[in-house]
Amino acid sequence: MKSNMITIMKKEFARFFKDKRMVLSTILMPGLLIYVMYTFIGQGLSGLYASGENFVPQVYAVNLPEDYANAEGLPMNFIPVEDETEARAMLTSGAGEEEGGCDLLVVFPENFTEAVNAYETTSGEKAPEVEVYYNSADTDSSTAYSMMLDFLDDYEASMANKFDVNSQEKQYDLASEKDTAGMVFSMMIPMLMMIFLFSGCMAVAPESIAGEKERGTIATLLVTPMKRSHLALGKILSLSVIAILSGLSSFIGTMLSLPNMMGGMEDVSASVYQVSDFLLLLAVILSTVLVIVSIISIISAFAKNVKEATTWVTPVMIVCMLLAVTSMIESLKPDNIFMYLIPLYNSVQCMNGIFSFTADIPGIGVTVASNVVYTILGVGILTKMFNSEKVMFSR
Repeated sequence: MKSNMITIMKKEFARFFKDKRMVLSTILMPGLLIYVMYTFIGQGLSGLYASGENFVPQVYAVNLPEDYANAEGLPMNFIPVEDETEARAMLTSGAGEEEGGCDLLVVFPENFTEAVNAYETTSGEKAPEVEVYYNSADTDSSTAYSMMLDFLDDYEASMANKFDVNSQEKQYDLASEKDTAGMVFSMMIPMLMMIFLFSGCMAVAPESIAGEKERGTIATLLVTPMKRSHLALGKILSLSVIAILSGLSSFIGTMLSLPNMMGGMEDVSASVYQVSDFLLLLAVILSTVLVIVSIISIISAFAKNVKEATTWVTPVMIVCMLLAVTSMIESLKPDNIFMYLIPLYNSVQCMNGIFSFTADIPGIGVTVASNVVYTILGVGILTKMFNSEKVMFSR
């Protein structure tokens, strides 16, 4: 049994690794492309919602009080009431970047300072109101709007400063680096990892079985004096190794690029995880790939060619993606040990637990054990299919 399995595995490895283009497209390119793509996405999003370092907004004010004229970082230009309509038109057209354009329009009530000083909060009358007009579709205008709101909030607080909130130079956010990384990784990585693993399996399994049926080379293997179960197990194990290499390439690319995609968050780092966490993750990944390869191999054995196999596998991939999304939904987390018997769903929830530092060790044990059982059943089904001439030689 051992020699037959090794022979099949050597054959699959030779077919794959001797094809340099397949190695490049299946193992090396996914991780590289994901790293480049996610890094550019992060840089693009950061640039989309941030203005330049030396950004000075063009702010126009109607009825501007004297003590507001020199607001820090917000130099304001006084305009008469009759020019208010023109300033609004410039905001609407997004002309802030042009010389003489407008990023923000602030309209103060007449005699604003006197009205504020005379206002009593217990009077029940309407407080003096400042109107701030901006263009949310313009990044500079949105930035100027946020700056102005902060300034007005600080000014309002200074007028009735009964108490302060977080005024000292202390760290009030008590979330640790571990908490931040766990939150980010547990939401995104399980879903991405399942997609990567399924994509890796989908890239190699149909070609190995449906491809050989299409080319007629499967007949040569079936007439050799070996048990069909050895052939099925050899196929599944070798394809699993290749799929894991493909999935790990994508995983590494994602882990390296995730801080860039999250806008350069320094707290997002995989260094917070221990070796034991990665060993648990490895066990889940290995058992998951065995299940996925078994499913795709069975489908490929039914198909007449690679194109048909890929078509039939696509709905299964959609189901896998839907199950992967459950890592982001709190209400869909497992509430009893038996839910870890559900294939693919159990793997997603185990990964989520590992990355969020809430790993359910019994649940992981049930997941790995059940995945191995499902793989054995898959080998049995694939063996029966290899024994069926009607299935294997249908053209």
